[in-house]
Amino acid sequence: MRKAQKKKAEDFIELLGQAHEEIRKAVESKKDGIAMDLLGQCQEGVIELGKLIEGAEGEGFMTIPYLEDYCKLTYWIYREIEDGGSGVDADKAYERLQMSLVPIGASIKNDIKVRLEILFLPYKASMWDSLESVWMAADADPDCDAYVMPIPYYERNADGSFGTCHYEGGELPDYVPVTHYESYSLEKRQPDIIYIHNPYDHGNYVTSVDPIYYSSHLKKYTSELIYIPYYATAGDMSEGQSLCPAYHNADYIVVQAEKYKQFFSQAIPREKILPLGSPKFDRILRLCGNPPEPPVEWEADMAGKKVYFYNTSINGMLSDTKRFLLKMEYVFKCFRGRKDACLLWRPHPLMETTFLSMRKGYKPFYDELKRTFIQEHLGIYDDTPDIEKTIALCDAYVGDAGTSVTSMFGIAGKPVFILNNLINTLPEADDWRGGIINGFFFDGPDEWMVTQGNKLYHSPDCDYHYEFYCDLSEYTSGDYYLRAVEMNGRIYVCPANAQDILVVSDHKIIEKIALKRYTGQRGAFCNAWRIGRYLFLIPFKYPAIVRYDTENGGVDYITGYNDIFIKHAQGEWRIGGSCVWKGRLLLASPADDKVLVIDSAGMEARVLTTGSASGCGCIGMITYAGGICMLPYAGITVGCWNPDTGELTEYTDIPEGFQCKDRLSGLPSSEHPFGYPAVYQNEIVLPPVCGNMFLSIDMGAGTIQEWEPPFTVSWEGRNGYFPVGMVGVFLRRTDTLGKGTYRFFYEPERKLYDINIRTKEFKEIGIMFDLDELLGHEPGFGRNSDWFKYGCVENALYSLKDFLDGTDKGHPFNREEQLKAYREIAENSDGTCGKRIHAFACANV
Repeated sequence: MRKAQKKKAEDFIELLGQAHEEIRKAVESKKDGIAMDLLGQCQEGVIELGKLIEGAEGEGFMTIPYLEDYCKLTYWIYREIEDGGSGVDADKAYERLQMSLVPIGASIKNDIKVRLEILFLPYKASMWDSLESVWMAADADPDCDAYVMPIPYYERNADGSFGTCHYEGGELPDYVPVTHYESYSLEKRQPDIIYIHNPYDHGNYVTSVDPIYYSSHLKKYTSELIYIPYYATAGDMSEGQSLCPAYHNADYIVVQAEKYKQFFSQAIPREKILPLGSPKFDRILRLCGNPPEPPVEWEADMAGKKVYFYNTSINGMLSDTKRFLLKMEYVFKCFRGRKDACLLWRPHPLMETTFLSMRKGYKPFYDELKRTFIQEHLGIYDDTPDIEKTIALCDAYVGDAGTSVTSMFGIAGKPVFILNNLINTLPEADDWRGGIINGFFFDGPDEWMVTQGNKLYHSPDCDYHYEFYCDLSEYTSGDYYLRAVEMNGRIYVCPANAQDILVVSDHKIIEKIALKRYTGQRGAFCNAWRIGRYLFLIPFKYPAIVRYDTENGGVDYITGYNDIFIKHAQGEWRIGGSCVWKGRLLLASPADDKVLVIDSAGMEARVLTTGSASGCGCIGMITYAGGICMLPYAGITVGCWNPDTGELTEYTDIPEGFQCKDRLSGLPSSEHPFGYPAVYQNEIVLPPVCGNMFLSIDMGAGTIQEWEPPFTVSWEGRNGYFPVGMVGVFLRRTDTLGKGTYRFFYEPERKLYDINIRTKEFKEIGIMFDLDELLGHEPGFGRNSDWFKYGCVENALYSLKDFLDGTDKGHPFNREEQLKAYREIAENSDGTCGKRIHAFACANV
């Protein structure tokens, strides 16, 4: 019997007891008509109760004889009142009726078992894996009736309206009995528990389930609405998953492990979030333990070959669509003609829909790549709905990092090789420079460099000839640290994604200064400044400015001011520029003219305004003798501001022909026009970021003109190994060519030049690393980061070809180490997650 039905029966027994009291009073008061009417109603109610019980438990169920005895009793008492009237003893009649209820109530309580009705509402067949093991547990439970009801969904048109309707009920595995949505009434059935894997309701810009299945509507018809993510993660969650519409309506939200609670908005009560694991992992473990037979049409391609699962994700496509497509072309080329490797390409199931709705101009290029892959038979094109079956048939993963598929390969103990979508050529001799040399800080010095892989390199003679010094983390990636500062014979390594400060000496970490851990996402800090004895860490997603006292080891947190220099605008988080001015830390707003000023010793904070009317905010602050040069976050207004006097001079007369374009899309943009400038006497030389020319500002005359660099510059890196965000920046260093010399870091080639601003004399400063030493510290496979637990990442020192060839670079793949690492990201990673979720849901409904 359904729980609601049993409660209805129990409530009715309680109601009968109340009716018996009224019958007693009526008999006692000689109101025979009322007593007889109540007895008749009791008898009719018990007859209906009998029908309910027989309908749920079958004819002749053990409670029925007790109900029949009760009906006989009410009949005889009715006749006694009718015949004898005043001779009936009210108390005895009441006692007889009450005694007759005892076996009925006991039988309903003990003999009738509650059967829960549980409804599963998948919409994409390819996402059924997120619910399957829970359904299996419910289906095997003799006290439950489990229904799987795939629901229709719509593609969204470019204007957001509903387009083509899809129903994938016929694409679920054959062993899953499907209930059609037209044959099941939520209002009539009122299932005890509903499971969903779609959290977006109206908020999905690509697809939408039918609005009658939005969570707000479903919650009207169930006691327990549970959301289980359609994805799994290798260690991180995107900001877009922190707060979705369904979270407000769901009674519970399942997450992989306790650590993932911190990724959710504080608006979601923590008791709603259940760290029980991922059903997706249950399924992949089950299938990998007993792999299915491959489709007949795949057998010839797979025979005698290692099968590589190539995953192309939505996020990878949207982040840089042009490079994403070039990467696809490169991957196909790397596998073309190989006799030892089979490429199995599985695009995200919503890839083509997303191209149509968000990247329509690139769709023909994608279609041509797909056509070439299929017609030239470059591998297996997988559009089957069951991803876990495919994974069970594959030997290794190659593809994007930000996808749940990596976690499934991780849990399965199969190698994971993460592709860099910027790379679309085989590496040449010195392409390693593009990854190792990431740039220099404006204020120097450059004796220490933190490189990819969380490694610290040292230039003992301060001549840009670097030697390996030590590893900074057990993780081989993740950009945990930002820069190293030497003070009083100790090297302090400041964090980026980490939340600690390292103290390094004698080629090892001698102390780790742990900060309060506030965030589990990337981007905790974005900069660091030294002011006397203090190190100041500039936060991005961390909720405080951190001051570390290198003399007494004290750590202070300056809170309540982040919203001044960190703003959310145009769909992204932005941070303003910062600098040190006369012993004070200054942090500018990226959206207005506010500047936070913090005294380094006393930590007193105050907010100043520059008086700028541009409203463009500030992305960079560069001190010089007369004040601070303020670079605009957007627009073309460059300001020179003196914090002591409040004087502000702004320059806006940009020469004709100056244009600004977004680095990725190539579309006109007003943001990030300039990089860190050189300021000498009355001249400011501005290198471009998104602008198309160098500019020179004459502060005396107030004029701006184009400044021609003394060497040929490009706005593009030589290839994908050299990612470029700007042409370059000027660095304030010791003069080497005479008065007015600045050092310039030219990003497209990773080169340094000393340039005299006036004479334009220049010379290159060689940046040197030993290639054999770099290869000796190439990590290969290992613990990658908090966000990608174990695997290997493509770079110039370990290419996709190296991986396919089995070339030894760094640590080889270790299955046991991978399994150990991935157990950290999921509870119940032994395949019991679905059973645990089912047990919890039933116990708490």
